[in-house]
Amino acid sequence: MEAVSYFVACAFAAGFAIGIAALGCGIGQGLGLKAAVEGIARNPEASGKVTVTLLIGLAMIESLCIYALVISLILIYASPMAETVTALLGVH
Repeated sequence: MEAVSYFVACAFAAGFAIGIAALGCGIGQGLGLKAAVEGIARNPEASGKVTVTLLIGLAMIESLCIYALVISLILIYASPMAETVTALLGVH
């Protein structure tokens, strides 16, 4: 039963991590988009440079959420007790 409680804790931590990462990335992307739109509104001639910089920044912010997803998947599927849990649950 220790394996199952460990697996449940890992699944809960993975879900919590993804939620926090998505919240942080959403706030960061919203603030970045707000600043870019304000910059384009003030200086429409610079919209090309602002858009390119915005897209690069949004990709960097989104990569943080992807890193959290990867670590969450590692927590769930690369657990040393994953085989024990699947055997207990009867999953083949």
